[in-house]
Amino acid sequence: MVSWLLKYGAAFFLFNTVLLSMQITFNLGYQIFLVLMVLFSFVLIIHPDNTKRILLNKSFSFMLVLNAINLVYWLLFHDLSELEALKYLLARGVQFSIISVSIFYHYEYYSDKFFTHIVNVIFVIVVLGLIVNPYIFSSRYSGIVWNPNALASFTTIGFGVLLLKEREKTNFEFFLLVLFLLISIATGSRGVLVGITLAFIIRYGFSIKNIFYTILGIMTFLVFVNLNFDTSFNRFGEQSLLYDRWNQLYYAFETFLQKPFTGWGLDKYSFIDLSIVPYYLQGVIIGAHNGYLAILVQYGALFSAIIFYIIFNKSYSLLNYFRKTRIGYTAIYSFIILYTLLAAIYESLMTGINEFHTIMFWFSLALLSYSKTGNVIHED
Repeated sequence: MVSWLLKYGAAFFLFNTVLLSMQITFNLGYQIFLVLMVLFSFVLIIHPDNTKRILLNKSFSFMLVLNAINLVYWLLFHDLSELEALKYLLARGVQFSIISVSIFYHYEYYSDKFFTHIVNVIFVIVVLGLIVNPYIFSSRYSGIVWNPNALASFTTIGFGVLLLKEREKTNFEFFLLVLFLLISIATGSRGVLVGITLAFIIRYGFSIKNIFYTILGIMTFLVFVNLNFDTSFNRFGEQSLLYDRWNQLYYAFETFLQKPFTGWGLDKYSFIDLSIVPYYLQGVIIGAHNGYLAILVQYGALFSAIIFYIIFNKSYSLLNYFRKTRIGYTAIYSFIILYTLLAAIYESLMTGINEFHTIMFWFSLALLSYSKTGNVIHED
């Protein structure tokens, strides 16, 4: 049981976000999340030597530093009565520990079979969605997931995983590529266009094949924008990528300016002070919709600067190191890192605890970091 938890904890923690992304299973997913947190914390405590050896591993040191920053921030600006901030501190600490330990004990799984399981889970999400709601172009499509953007995150990452996989694709995998692409576009998320384009650039570079795909994409774009749909193409064609985000960005920045040095607190991720939002916009303005502004609001300028340095320094070193890879697990995780850094401009990524895309980002950084250092896999 303990060995299984150490090896697959990160996978089950990630896949549990699927339950949390559906209203009907949210409560179940939250209970599973709490159980995973308690069990994994217990395992870490009863194996202090192994825990210390893994968490102090050079590959995962950036996560240890981020946890230390959270702890210092909590000690300075929170107290025990603020339970939500304490829960965030503990949850982030355990989350990073789960990622580090799982990679350390089962690196081979997370660099191979893990991707098959990701694709299969996303396929099940899509199929169940089509059963419940087969009308994918009637409006912004969300299937069984609570939000179209959340579904787009699943299917775009699934598309990237399939496109960049190392082995030759089967006919079924080609079918999945088309299916994930179609569902992604049907969600109406304009960020999908960023993710899909990025996946093609990583896979083919600026080649003749990518020029062909670009022409094909432009032709598809011209067809869709002349149809009465609400797809990613239509929404991109009607307005600029960030047009409907300006209000969120403005009020998020105004929220930051109210507490620029101390921030609003660990529990205030993706937060906007609604007292400064005009009445007619309340209900429309619900969050920062920008991962970088969300971190600024949460931590304040000083702590955010340190966090940004760690994120960008680690991302750059890994992307530069693996820049020549076009396929395989290093290309897939590089794609997820790049996609997240770009998507954080228009979505509140990197800050949450139980969000599929955010977890994949931190996991990708940790696994590529472990791969780069050339560590030997230990199983004790």
